[in-house]
Amino acid sequence: MTSQPGAPPATGILTALPTEQRERLMALAHEVTHPGSARLFEEGQQADRFWIIRTGSVALDVQVPGRGRVVVETVSAGQLLGWSWLCPPHEWHLGAETRDAVTAWEFDAASVRELCAAFPSFGLALVTLVAETIGHRLRATRTRLLDLYGPQGSGPTP
Repeated sequence: MTSQPGAPPATGILTALPTEQRERLMALAHEVTHPGSARLFEEGQQADRFWIIRTGSVALDVQVPGRGRVVVETVSAGQLLGWSWLCPPHEWHLGAETRDAVTAWEFDAASVRELCAAFPSFGLALVTLVAETIGHRLRATRTRLLDLYGPQGSGPTP
């Protein structure tokens, strides 16, 4: 199901954008729904879109030889799903599967990149948010893999 999002409340990642920049971004949004257990993307596929989750949750996973898909993080309401669309070669670095029914705002990556080029202050604000997301996801992946494969006690201290 797809519709225009109207004037969304500023929640999650959207609160980090000034009102004018948030409105520019949301003008490109389309509301989508996905059932539970739906694969949204796979590692290595073309990253041509991204989402801001409204409801539900999505598990991010990585392919681990001999173990298959290992969940490294779960993304939920207000969070950005997908950053690979911003960085060439625009291929997903992780896989994603809905844990339950999800509603989200979906964005076409090429349109958002064009908007970033046309409005450099918007582009800087958005790239900063995406960079924060990348850093968080890298830390989460590292911690999860240390939990699985590192020596005892190499993961985070409780």
